[in-house]
Amino acid sequence: MHRLIIEMGMGNDLYGMDYTKAAKRAVEDAFRHSTLSIFKSLNLDSNKMQVKVTVGVNEPEKVDCEAVAATLPRGVAVVTVVRGGQNIADPMNNTSHVIATAAVEAYYPIKPSEWKLS
Repeated sequence: MHRLIIEMGMGNDLYGMDYTKAAKRAVEDAFRHSTLSIFKSLNLDSNKMQVKVTVGVNEPEKVDCEAVAATLPRGVAVVTVVRGGQNIADPMNNTSHVIATAAVEAYYPIKPSEWKLS
């Protein structure tokens, strides 16, 4: 498998302290920065693509990895959640704003000997 692309994103949940919502928004932000037109252009099967998602939030155990994986439009996703991101205290409302970061990497089984620059 060779990495075709890596994108980064950020997402938040301002009032619900919902770590999954913030994580999903971070992943969506990341994959909206790019397009993988290679699949349509070269008639490649996007089901063979593996997508590695790494999400950083302050409380990793509160993220539903399956829900995050379901946001991806193609490929087979593996979601890993690590400690990161930020919680910003809102003392006026007795809550915190949750900020998540995400890295989305797409891998595809490419044989370099079958490719050349023209």
